[in-house]
Amino acid sequence: MICERDILKLLDSVKDPELPVLSILDLGIVRSVERISMENGEGRWRIVVTPTYSGCPAMDMISMQIRMAMYAAGMTDFEIVTRLSPAWTTDWMTESGKAKLKAYGIAPPHRTGDQTPVECPHCGSTHTQCLSEFGSTACKALYRCEDCREPFDHFKCH
Repeated sequence: MICERDILKLLDSVKDPELPVLSILDLGIVRSVERISMENGEGRWRIVVTPTYSGCPAMDMISMQIRMAMYAAGMTDFEIVTRLSPAWTTDWMTESGKAKLKAYGIAPPHRTGDQTPVECPHCGSTHTQCLSEFGSTACKALYRCEDCREPFDHFKCH
């Protein structure tokens, strides 16, 4: 019998197409996995996701990857529900996900409201400068370390 833990393990294999080092669980976009009863007494899985922002172009790909993972595991009785409220926040990212970002060379976000300087993911220096509020994707800003001189993306808090 499939349980919620099995579904979560499956979802942990689904990677963000823009940040393949992170699973959708690392990102915190999976809000819940629940078994819902149907009129005929059978159950159906409901996977609730919240995009990182309302126009996120990766959500269609993520939904398709969820479907593919579920079908590959032999599960066909499920639905994916997108919930926009409350809005996703970087506070929902896992600490493990933030560590993966840093190891990948992207400065992870701080907790919302934390004014700590952005730390260089390459050398650990906090002597960094924002070059542009717009990085390689809408959720990142471009920074440079003043010590090691390396450019890097910073995953913006929101």
